[in-house]
Amino acid sequence: MNVQELLFAPYQGYSTLQITLEITAALFGLLSVYFSMKKSIWVYPTGILSTTIYVYILFVFGLLGDMLINVYYTIMSIYGWVLWSRSADSNFKVQVEYTTPRQWIIAGVLFTASLLLVLLIYYYKPAIDNGFSTASVSLGFAHLDWANYLDILTTSIFLVGMWLMAKRKIENWIFWIVGDIICVPMFLYKGLAITSLQYLLFTVLAYLGYRAWIRSAQDTLELGKS
Repeated sequence: MNVQELLFAPYQGYSTLQITLEITAALFGLLSVYFSMKKSIWVYPTGILSTTIYVYILFVFGLLGDMLINVYYTIMSIYGWVLWSRSADSNFKVQVEYTTPRQWIIAGVLFTASLLLVLLIYYYKPAIDNGFSTASVSLGFAHLDWANYLDILTTSIFLVGMWLMAKRKIENWIFWIVGDIICVPMFLYKGLAITSLQYLLFTVLAYLGYRAWIRSAQDTLELGKS
């Protein structure tokens, strides 16, 4: 199979609405990451548009973990929007800082809790798919493939990344970089080539965002010393 077939063959069975929704969600997602790089509060309204569309798309494709993380993104985007609004300057930009030891502990708790929660959801997925009935279904993890396990992992990674971003912590970009890299093959395998390419671009933008936020923190520190 060549690259063209790998990227576009899955879309032959998709409706125009599904393709349009995925493209729209991907574009607003890229805009959100761009605004995050710039420390602009516009990261949140563009992000909310993207995540709400992806909730529907991921539900249709059976990626429950990532569907839940997009629900979480939407809620945290509202929370982050409020926090950033309180600290933004006249250009709708905010100051950033490094994560404290206490916040790392909280991040670890969030990561672990997310793993357990999504594992529990996948454990009961056969019953969920059976109309929330356990009749004639086998609960467990036998139905999972490697993409589902990656979905569970990235859900936890992105959950912590989103929380750190709302807190304006520089290290949030590390979680986005790792999670984005994992998502590239996962979404390609699931037949969402546009989303896979989006996460490839996310990886590059996240690296650039990480460098930009570090420079911003250094500039603020030097300004404080002068």
